[in-house]
Amino acid sequence: MTPSEKLNTGFFGQPKGLQTLFITEMWERMSYYGMRGLLVLFMTAAIAEGGLAIGTATAVAIYGLYTASVYFMGLPGGWIADRLIGSQKAIWYGGIVIMCGHIVLAIPSDKTFFLGLILVVLGTGLLKPNISAVVGQLYSAKDERRDSGYAIYYMGINIGSFIGYTVCGYLYENQGIHWAFGASAIGMALGLVYFYYTRDRLMGAGEKPAAPMSGGAQKKSWTVIAAFLLGLAVVTTLMLMGLLSFDPIAASKAVAVTFVCIFFIYFFWVYFMGGLKPVEKKGMWAFMLICVASTMFWSGFEQAGSSLNLFGQDFTNRMIGNFEIPTTWLQNVNPFFIITLTPFFAVFWIWLGKRMITPGYGLKMGAGLVIMGLGFVVMIFAADAASQGKVAIFWLVMTYFLHTVGELVLSPISLSAVSKLSPPRFLGQMMGLFVLTYSMGNIVAGLLAGGFDPENVEQMPDLFKMIATFAIGVGAIVFLIGMFTKGWEKDVEEENTKVTADVI
Repeated sequence: MTPSEKLNTGFFGQPKGLQTLFITEMWERMSYYGMRGLLVLFMTAAIAEGGLAIGTATAVAIYGLYTASVYFMGLPGGWIADRLIGSQKAIWYGGIVIMCGHIVLAIPSDKTFFLGLILVVLGTGLLKPNISAVVGQLYSAKDERRDSGYAIYYMGINIGSFIGYTVCGYLYENQGIHWAFGASAIGMALGLVYFYYTRDRLMGAGEKPAAPMSGGAQKKSWTVIAAFLLGLAVVTTLMLMGLLSFDPIAASKAVAVTFVCIFFIYFFWVYFMGGLKPVEKKGMWAFMLICVASTMFWSGFEQAGSSLNLFGQDFTNRMIGNFEIPTTWLQNVNPFFIITLTPFFAVFWIWLGKRMITPGYGLKMGAGLVIMGLGFVVMIFAADAASQGKVAIFWLVMTYFLHTVGELVLSPISLSAVSKLSPPRFLGQMMGLFVLTYSMGNIVAGLLAGGFDPENVEQMPDLFKMIATFAIGVGAIVFLIGMFTKGWEKDVEEENTKVTADVI
């Protein structure tokens, strides 16, 4: 009997195990976004204000490296679960490491700051991909509740981020940064406690490795993992002792180039050496278009935690009567619009489908990228107005609204596109390659935000104008190319359907 059959309708008509994962992920996202929303503000704040007094360009480069590393470490994190320990243990141990990272960040010492970030990266790499995978394992292949289950799960993510921005933002403004980091640790601890006492609801989903290795291979794997962690510990220790220097801006550029090279080398290895059929090669080019659009989108969207966050702090009038809205509360606009707009988009796609209007993936991705770019057009006018004094909250709300609409057009569609356009025997690897676009986008976001200088208000319109031109221009190109690749997408889907039918 499958987990889906045993756990029928215990949580809004879904398996009871979904409640365990929903609440665990909600608290983990609370801890992650609550802390992430404060990073750039903390690093750029003066030492007298409890900050690190790091320059803006360096701070946003560190932010970009951090967020990119979180996504990148999901690749080895998923592999460790699949081959060595299983998803449940990966979630449990990952959560413990995350909690320890937040505890280290809560210690009022600038010397342990980077150690805390490293721990959060390692822990999130273990927990995040595997908790999402276990959601799918709660359902049988024919269970029609899967999509609605993921929709409920996605709501948990956004509720968690809302709580994180609200609680940690308030504590940062009123009690200090380390109280906010401590709240993130408590949030993760709550998630761990709930997961531990309700994990039986999962009924064995993700309990064991999906493709366990032999004893000898496991020993070699653990040796490699131990060597990596030891090397990381040595490098971190040398940095804390001041014996090893680190240039975040140079490192960001090097990592960006490295990720791009990895992406193209792996892409063309599969393309030329994977024994693909002509129709599958068409699908690979359509896949490439999706990845370009995804990278460009996240490089703009992730300005929310860097340049737009700083704009909200320094150039936005956040007063409502005698109450000043904490800076990070402005980032609640995105999860609020996600929660309220998602049902409308679901109805919209169904409405189009009933009228036999089905835009290709490239067209949707291009449109999402253009809409996100329009958000930065709004910021051009906001930055111009900021030269005369602080501006109204309306400007950031409108920008975040457009970014959210772009996200809802692009993000869910991109995951569906990868699953349908990839050669079936390379699906897992192509999904991993696609995840790399999140890392590349975050690295580029950090480098772009390096042009934000709070001391030179006159230069801000040029920064937002560059990002807007970049996003809208690439989006228009993706949109035009998507008009030609729509036929390729249809050919690939028909081929994959034929292959599935033959197997059945």
